[in-house]
Amino acid sequence: MQILSNENDGKKLFEILSKTERPVEVLAQIEGPTRVDILKQRATNTLYYARDPLGRRSLLVHYPTAEQPQFIIASACNGLSADYEFEEVKPDGIHCVKLNNIEDAKSFVSEFGQAIQLLSRVPEAASRMEYVSIPPLNTAFPSAEVETTWSSPSPRITQALEDFRSVLDESVQLRVQHIPHHLPVGPGLARVVVLFSGGIDCTVLAYLAHKHLPLSEPIDLLNVAFENPRTLKAASKPSGKGKKARRNSNEGGQDVSEQGRSTYDVPDRLTGREEVEELRRCCPERTWNFVEINVPYEECQRERPRVQNLMYPNQTVMDLSLALALYFASRGIGHVTNADGIASPYTSEARVLLSGLGSDELLGGYSRHRKAFGRDGWQGLVEELQLDLTRLPSRNLGRDDRVISSNGKETRYPFLSLSVVSFLANLPVETKVNPLLEEGRGDKMLLRMLAEKMGLVIASGRKKRAMQFGSRSARMEGGDADRKGDAVL
Repeated sequence: MQILSNENDGKKLFEILSKTERPVEVLAQIEGPTRVDILKQRATNTLYYARDPLGRRSLLVHYPTAEQPQFIIASACNGLSADYEFEEVKPDGIHCVKLNNIEDAKSFVSEFGQAIQLLSRVPEAASRMEYVSIPPLNTAFPSAEVETTWSSPSPRITQALEDFRSVLDESVQLRVQHIPHHLPVGPGLARVVVLFSGGIDCTVLAYLAHKHLPLSEPIDLLNVAFENPRTLKAASKPSGKGKKARRNSNEGGQDVSEQGRSTYDVPDRLTGREEVEELRRCCPERTWNFVEINVPYEECQRERPRVQNLMYPNQTVMDLSLALALYFASRGIGHVTNADGIASPYTSEARVLLSGLGSDELLGGYSRHRKAFGRDGWQGLVEELQLDLTRLPSRNLGRDDRVISSNGKETRYPFLSLSVVSFLANLPVETKVNPLLEEGRGDKMLLRMLAEKMGLVIASGRKKRAMQFGSRSARMEGGDADRKGDAVL
């Protein structure tokens, strides 16, 4: 679906859906994060509701019960309730309710389940529609010995690198080029923020966003750090008594010492500071606002009930630690430090937030990919990548959308553009990931080569580190270290 720069995409979609007799075919032409809350087709007396194939926008549903006989669709709810039973709308198709199958109001609850249907995104008359579903993975194994050299890639990898740069660059461009100038944002103020840990994913996105935004506009890099009493206590122990704590503090493969650090010098803060300097060397004409967002423990605890309500129906320990990091980061309230080392309060007013989520699943960035290769070779790696591709719609993007949207920001995922997903899924496995190379090289190999080619040499070697450990939003209190991430709160 083509949307002009001066058009409102939501309004245009509504107009088209209001006139069509085939809403499923219209929805199949959309590429991007969407949700259709309720669309009623009067001719057939049918309600439609749906999310995009990757579930990038939140949509919750409460189906009628004897206690609460209402059908409710909402982007968010007020947390756990004894009355309403909200759940995520699955992004596996187009949901519809055939109201003619319900005889009358008295049978609304008992017959509602029979009136619901799940429609395929691919209409029978369509030969192929690019954006209706996640493409299958290229399952071919390498037919010859795979190279283990980094400096002189094969012609096939070189071509894949050029094509990857083109498709990812276009994805970023489409997500930043037509952002409206909302008040109070104006000349000299940022319209785009990047969730910025200093890792390779966010740094590449920041660099590509730089190419497509006016130089008069800064780009805000949001870096969040938590006061974590548990890790601070462990770091204060005499030498030799805090080995386990120091080992936990370095989760993600980073060699970070705690000595001489302030409360908020968490791993993501240190790598973020280092990486913004690399961006400044590569793009000196751009103003990069490195926004240091410090979250005191008391403030975190005070906001915790609100965050738990926002993330519902997600209710695990890991959900909370990730949601806290996203909530405080997306508020954008922190400080920036100038070249003279003077810190000033700063609040980002930008409405669009870029996230690097998706690259690990598509490019083999998790340690489990390397373990699968060690266990079952290339076949094991391909199977693990296929599993990740299949699970992309269940990556809790709805939770993230609810949390970030509460702060007036819209998250955009360049790596999860279905054009990028399709391109990477179709690549032979050995052109994008190579477990024969060491960690920090072979994982996400294609992205690391791209970063190095763009001049982001330090970023190209960053190892994977989970956001909740890099920001220290996880395991804040004594005993938390023993709680598993999937434990229900």
